[in-house]
Amino acid sequence: MNNTYGYARVSTRDQNEQRQIYALRTLGVLEQNIYSDKISGKDFERPQYKQMLKSLKSGDLLYIKSIDRLGRNYDEILEQWRLLTKTIGIDIVVIDMPLLDTRRGKDLLGTFLSDIVLQLLSFVAENERTNIRQRQAEGIAAAKARGKRFGRSPKPLPPDFDIYYKRWKNGEITGTDAAKACQMPLSSFRYRAKLYEQRGE
Repeated sequence: MNNTYGYARVSTRDQNEQRQIYALRTLGVLEQNIYSDKISGKDFERPQYKQMLKSLKSGDLLYIKSIDRLGRNYDEILEQWRLLTKTIGIDIVVIDMPLLDTRRGKDLLGTFLSDIVLQLLSFVAENERTNIRQRQAEGIAAAKARGKRFGRSPKPLPPDFDIYYKRWKNGEITGTDAAKACQMPLSSFRYRAKLYEQRGE
């Protein structure tokens, strides 16, 4: 007897996969046959996905909500699609893209058209991921240009930092001794001393 499965994925733990799971349930996928990962789609190192692969056998049917739920890397999506449909021998239905339904068009033309659509959508998914990274990088660069700082705020300087800083600058003590007196690593002392000089304190 062939089984029907569903796979859902969200990129972070803050996101909710319930919309995908609801869509799978409405298609009759049993709760125990729904696998869900909260992990990035950059590769296929996903616990639930790997567990699902162990359950799949020839003739089974797999539903996914959209092609980017399967993954975002163009080459890896195509590789996994071939693994699922050719090596294992299951059918796949992409709910949001009816053309990607391997149950239909099993002839040469149908397979050809399905492969073209798959490659196009896989490319779009990866391209969007690349664009998101580029937009993030541009946003960070623009924010930095406006003077916005990222990361944790530095700890406040020790109350007697200026004393040891001046003694170090005057050659009275070494940088190691000054850093030790300020209870910080030498690299941190030198970095904070540079900022101290820049502010003209």
